[in-house]
Amino acid sequence: MSDIYGLAGLILILIGWIYELVRAIKAGKPHIPLGFSLLYGAGSLLLFIHSWILNDLVFMILNAGATIIPLINIFLIFKSKKK
Repeated sequence: MSDIYGLAGLILILIGWIYELVRAIKAGKPHIPLGFSLLYGAGSLLLFIHSWILNDLVFMILNAGATIIPLINIFLIFKSKKK
């Protein structure tokens, strides 16, 4: 039963991040500051490693996404500064 709550939370959090990412791509620049993206991405990477060690699939997926999306955000920040 707890898997349902975990999957629902995973889906909602990733949808929120994807929504913000799509918004940033359409605007041509992210709305989330670089410092936050760096800290969030690094923290999510560490949590991914932690969930891998614990073999917790829901949190591995969540933290993989929560690591990748800030990396894309960082890329967009640098791309928008070059223009």
